[in-house]
Amino acid sequence: MNPTPPSPDPDAAEPRIILGSASPFRRNLLERLGIRFLAEAPEINEDRLPGESPQDLVSRLAREKAEAIGRNHPHALIIGSDQVACIGNQIAGKPGSREKAIAQLQKASGKRVTFYTGLCLLNSASGRLQIACEPFHVHFRKLSLARIERYLDKERPYGCAGSFRSEGLGIALFERLEGDDPNALVGLPLIRLVDMLAEEGIEIP
Repeated sequence: MNPTPPSPDPDAAEPRIILGSASPFRRNLLERLGIRFLAEAPEINEDRLPGESPQDLVSRLAREKAEAIGRNHPHALIIGSDQVACIGNQIAGKPGSREKAIAQLQKASGKRVTFYTGLCLLNSASGRLQIACEPFHVHFRKLSLARIERYLDKERPYGCAGSFRSEGLGIALFERLEGDDPNALVGLPLIRLVDMLAEEGIEIP
């Protein structure tokens, strides 16, 4: 008699959902939905195209991130996301240094800063794409140099667009917030993502 073959290990199967991001903040947000997923960092060129609007930029990069992951995972739902901060018509990227962070926060002082978050859900089996751009507005308090420096000393947000962490002490820099989904400010619009997942047959909760 032939031995009974072992049952397939469900944990060994390709994951149904993949987050195309290395950001711990996006992972933490997605975990709130109570779904199983893997996170994988995409490798793409994130340079802005000539004349490209902030909305078009984040939408394109979200799609390209999802497609880059999809080439290695042909039977998955892949989430791509990208974000920029805009002060007026100027994009404020990740500062990378204390000096640039001070300059960004001085420029944001007393102003409204708009964050655009691109979101893409790719069904790599069918090729179906769902893409959205979620805006969120942050109204900054008037910030003295001393206040900016105290904040930077405590959080060192040099890898964050806009030079702050809204999920941390950065909230103290704001006068008010304006938008449909506060999760978009952290980098992953969960309200819109829940709708996209529902279109692919995944109901949450």
